[in-house]
Amino acid sequence: MKKYFYAIVLFFCSAVFAQTAGNYESSASAKDTDNMQAANVGTVQKLTAGEVTAARNALNASIAMSSSDYLVTAGDIYTLAFAVNGNVVSYAIPVDASYRIRVANITTINVAGNTFLRLKQRVEELVTQNYPLSGVQFVLTSPAAFKVVIDGEVKETAIKQAWALSRLSDVIAGTLTDYASVRNIVVTSEDGKKNTYDIFKASRFGDLSQNPYVRPGDRITVGRMTRKVTIRGAVERPGTYELLEGENLKRLVDYYGGGLTERADTNRMELSRTSERSNPAGEILYLDGTAIASDYTLVCWDTLNIPTYAELKPVMFIEGALSSATGTSLDASARLPVVFETGENYGTLVRRNKERFSPTADIKNAYILRKGNPIPIDVNKMLYDASYYAEEIVYPYDTLVIPFKQYFVSVAGAVARPGRYPYIPDRTWEYYIGLAGGFINEKNSGEAVTIRDINGKKMRKTDPVTPETTITASANSFTYYFGLYAPVITTVLSAVSTTVTILIATRNMR
Repeated sequence: MKKYFYAIVLFFCSAVFAQTAGNYESSASAKDTDNMQAANVGTVQKLTAGEVTAARNALNASIAMSSSDYLVTAGDIYTLAFAVNGNVVSYAIPVDASYRIRVANITTINVAGNTFLRLKQRVEELVTQNYPLSGVQFVLTSPAAFKVVIDGEVKETAIKQAWALSRLSDVIAGTLTDYASVRNIVVTSEDGKKNTYDIFKASRFGDLSQNPYVRPGDRITVGRMTRKVTIRGAVERPGTYELLEGENLKRLVDYYGGGLTERADTNRMELSRTSERSNPAGEILYLDGTAIASDYTLVCWDTLNIPTYAELKPVMFIEGALSSATGTSLDASARLPVVFETGENYGTLVRRNKERFSPTADIKNAYILRKGNPIPIDVNKMLYDASYYAEEIVYPYDTLVIPFKQYFVSVAGAVARPGRYPYIPDRTWEYYIGLAGGFINEKNSGEAVTIRDINGKKMRKTDPVTPETTITASANSFTYYFGLYAPVITTVLSAVSTTVTILIATRNMR
């Protein structure tokens, strides 16, 4: 018996290699097995279409044999092998539409409605009865592939390929229109029997009876939905749902939405309605908690928003050198609203929002602006001093102002681009004049400048430039002023000359 057993094991090893190579003959030759083994140890090459198909069939066969509910399907190919008088015999057993198969030279059986495991049991029992101790083996070599038709509320009628473990949801994926129903899908089997399925129940509750395996000859007809509504906000399962007849607001909230969350504010619900014939442009309806209790009637494309009490929290503002301001101009500022808890102090608020502060923020000189009055606050200690306790309470509409740490030098006067430029230590006044585009030669003569520090004190050109210095290029060019005032002087002189001439002429006439 050991000899028979080893012979059968050797045969099935050869069959596996032959299957991977795309050989579905009833027995695998030693040459084919050797070639496959050589391919496995050799360099990896790009698979051909046939090899890809063979690999897919092998994978599907493995999945099918490990599934207790795989039904024998027309188009399946099975392999039966056993030992007779010391010789291994094997048979390829195809299944056709009659579902009658011949088991070796023993008998013919009807396998319609059998699972693979049931068929395997029947076949192995038959062989064992006729050939005791023959080491019988029965495997699925190539699972069947078949076509199903999909019509109804789909983008276009389609014929899709499936196999015996394809579920209804798999084959209709990507075919539905926006108006398709997943609650009313009719499957007409090859014998004309019709069953209606609800994919929502399968996906939501795991009821696989509503998402069956498709079978050869099935025709899938997708119905048209009657109402789809959307629920957002304070429910456990926000989303868009298809309602059945008689289902309205209460069912939407409790069943589809999974119920309200703990902080749901049902007194400020908003219902956006776009399909009301009396108002084609749409409208917003405001509902309270009684609307749920009374099961308010919904129409197609309604959108319900249920806010939370968290939206009623007080608001303050953080303004100045915030992260959103960086990347624009260096003196840009941002203003962000921040929701806080009543009674929260500034230490907690600052630490909670520390990621908002820009690297250029001057947190040491921050202050609170409350009703127009500035209140100094040391943000630096709040962030980096563990022993510091902030007693200042946050009030609604406070503004926490975070100044910029970046310093600037102002350049004005007779330059091409007057403005404020970032301060860089150890740079001379000429550097900042260059940033401003240089002198306007028509206005400035001799590079004349006036330099004043942050306190307004006049500085020399040789003095180091300090932060917030103002450099003014003088408009001292004679030609500039001459060109500016010459027309005026000429006009005045002409008027004086004319007046004098008239006076002299008048005197001579006397």
